[in-house]
Amino acid sequence: MNNKRIWLSLAHMGGHEQKFIQEAFDTNWVVPLGPNVDGFEKDLEAFLAQERHIVALSAGTAAIHLGLIQLGVGPGDEVACQSFTFSASANPIKYLGADPVFVDSEPDTWNMSPGFLREAIEDRIAKMGKKPKAIIPVHLYGMPAKMDEIMAIAREYEIPVLEDAAEAIGSEYKGRKCGTFGEFACLSFNGNKMITTSGGGALVCRTGEEAKHTKFLATQARDQAPHYQHSHIGYNYRMSNICAGIGRGQMLVLRDHVARRREINALYRKLLEDVPGVSFLVNPNADFNSNHWLTCIVVNPDVAGFSREDIRMKMEEENIETRPLWKPMHLQPVFAGTPYYGGNTAEKLFDNGLCLPSGSSLSDEDIQRVADVVRETAGKA
Repeated sequence: MNNKRIWLSLAHMGGHEQKFIQEAFDTNWVVPLGPNVDGFEKDLEAFLAQERHIVALSAGTAAIHLGLIQLGVGPGDEVACQSFTFSASANPIKYLGADPVFVDSEPDTWNMSPGFLREAIEDRIAKMGKKPKAIIPVHLYGMPAKMDEIMAIAREYEIPVLEDAAEAIGSEYKGRKCGTFGEFACLSFNGNKMITTSGGGALVCRTGEEAKHTKFLATQARDQAPHYQHSHIGYNYRMSNICAGIGRGQMLVLRDHVARRREINALYRKLLEDVPGVSFLVNPNADFNSNHWLTCIVVNPDVAGFSREDIRMKMEEENIETRPLWKPMHLQPVFAGTPYYGGNTAEKLFDNGLCLPSGSSLSDEDIQRVADVVRETAGKA
């Protein structure tokens, strides 16, 4: 057995991060805020290229929290949220005393179903006498959601959209970067994402005023006064100048990382194209251009003759890290009893889906090794 561990998605340094970090040490900017934070925000704004204003924060979760606050979400409100996602998409709703209303995915993109979103909105109006306060679609695993349809419904009911683009920096829908469709959007730079700041995130804002208010809330909401005075509840959510230095170095290789993840996805699909019962999350048509942050497969055990778990366990034996797809939020114990609209698309994906190692630092030989395990499991070796 090849004992080298193949990880799901490790951070991949580009070589210039140390320069920005050293500058921070040389100038004693080792605290939150500083030139690297400003520079990282400008780099991200230039990359998105949609006249957006970006605020670098401690996490993508913090970005969702501050976005929801500015959308007026509070106790007693409801927020329509994609069920098939990581818990960070939904937890900030509860931080504010509001309740999520979970919406199933559709099969093409695995993201929020526009049809079930409409059903959820109409039913909440009928049952609660009011519409959801916000909508949180997620560009899952880098695949853009059907934003034209979701935004049309949002405009029809006059409900603001907060995009969860934590996994989708570099992805595009109809030539437009994910994270630029909603009133707000969150980005994530966790250690396993497309680029990293060790830990961190950002809130994408439409206006300078929104960005200014985000910075105010993220720095403990300190009033303009010579002493410490607070008229609002604030948060310690700003990114440190050290972490932002990592981010500035990462921005220099972001396009390379996206290109490599797409190459890895294409290589997996080529290596496994003749394995029955194994399918991939792919761009539905030319409107979608996923960054393929993680390459994901779904196993149909009736056709394949083996299950997702068979592959996962065999991978672990071979010292290869994989991960089941997200367990839907409406099935999570912490959200028991929460309203849910949809069928069983998310449940089927969770039952049968697997994330394969996809880090941009992986070699073609690493990908071949992973594919060989799938082929061996399928009797195709």
